Amino acid sequence: MHLRPASRADPLPVLAAARRVTDDLRDGLTGMPARRAAHRLRRLFGFPGLGLADLSGSLMWSGRPGPDAVVATVLDGVLHSEEPGSAPDVLVLPLHVRDELAGALLVVGDVRDAVAAQAADLVVQALERGRLEASAEQAAQAELRALRAEMSPHFVYNALTVIASLVRSDPDRARDLMLDFADYTRYSLARHGEYTVVAEEFRAIETYLALQKAVLGERLRVQVRVAPEILAVAVPYLVLEPLVENAIRHGIEPRSGTGQVQVHGQAEGNDCVIFVEDDGVGMDPKRAADLLAGRIGEDDPAGLGLANVDRRLRDVYGAWYGLTVETEVGAGTRVIVRVPRFQPGVLP
Repeated sequence: MHLRPASRADPLPVLAAARRVTDDLRDGLTGMPARRAAHRLRRLFGFPGLGLADLSGSLMWSGRPGPDAVVATVLDGVLHSEEPGSAPDVLVLPLHVRDELAGALLVVGDVRDAVAAQAADLVVQALERGRLEASAEQAAQAELRALRAEMSPHFVYNALTVIASLVRSDPDRARDLMLDFADYTRYSLARHGEYTVVAEEFRAIETYLALQKAVLGERLRVQVRVAPEILAVAVPYLVLEPLVENAIRHGIEPRSGTGQVQVHGQAEGNDCVIFVEDDGVGMDPKRAADLLAGRIGEDDPAGLGLANVDRRLRDVYGAWYGLTVETEVGAGTRVIVRVPRFQPGVLP
């Protein structure tokens, strides 16, 4: 059995139906979306009856179902042997996704094997896409968890040591710093949604900088400025703090004498642009490019932070956005964050 002539003459409805099948099967072979996919597939290929079965053997039918006893026997054999099976008027094809059995496609009626195989291929491609999207989402969440867990033990120890030293000599200052530390850890480690707003990110880095000033004393000067028109811009959670931490740990701390970290945010047309700049030791531009590309990072916290933030921004906003690093040895480092002020689907 071939696709209907009208479908061959006008491929657009066929492509649209195939896309909807792919969307319906994003979460697998169960639930109402999978039932919709079965209906769409049957109509698309013109089968008298079509069924989708998961690994448990649970069936979703569209159109004319096959005889219960016959279908159960053939389906059980296919799910155990992972090979095609058939009976009069029934064909069952295994669905392999990345060399693993995911379920089976059942076709009822006088149907050519090649056409049934095309339908099975469409289902397999849809399931593979769903798994890839799920893997990408899991990877993004893992990166975010890694950033949350990346709080430097060295920084935590130094901050708490400074707070403890002030408990007797300046209890009010110690109390304020402890509240800052509580705010910082709550924002860094607590569960958040995928997105926040620029105002929250700036609040978090101001808290972090207050703690670092307490640790480094006169060695650190800070300047934070943000234009009011970008405060409500939605951004991925935890994109600024890693950049500020890098500026201090890899720019200011290794140098002798006093250093400055500046964080400025402003609107440029339809974009929100944030600068994180230090006058520290800087680095070779090629090394900065390698860090940003993720070619350095397994044993370099700066590389991990820069690459993760840049990848997350580009995944959300596209290749035109993300991080730019300007640096030279001995001339400090400037990291530029560029995101659109408005992006559909990006909401705090």
